[in-house]
Amino acid sequence: MKTARSASDLDLMVTRIPYAVYLGLRVDLDEEGVLARLPFRNDLVGNAGLPALHGGVVGAFLELTALFQLLASVRDARIPKPINFNVNFLRSAGPLECLARARVVKHGKRIANVEVVAWQGDRAKPVASGFGNFLL
Repeated sequence: MKTARSASDLDLMVTRIPYAVYLGLRVDLDEEGVLARLPFRNDLVGNAGLPALHGGVVGAFLELTALFQLLASVRDARIPKPINFNVNFLRSAGPLECLARARVVKHGKRIANVEVVAWQGDRAKPVASGFGNFLL
């Protein structure tokens, strides 16, 4: 992971986290920061009747997006570790690709606070949001 961060290669960072690889997470960096993408797959569905993504998948997607935003914005040798992470489920995440953006709200010497929003199709209609505290 430290090698990936020094090279500023987000794709390499994703490959260092097995669950991110399992989810098929993709991360891009642009002028707004990290844009994370979670492709829809049937094996990620938690409610087949809707169908809707499993809440644990959505929560992990939000937490990973926050982590990658920290990794991209903080040039430090330390790898951030989650202290806690809260998820707000706002609507069902249907059979579409999920996108997410994170914003570092506060970056202190030891703790960073990050908020994340995920949506499908329309950014104005989020499916979930989250807020996490990370130990630096």
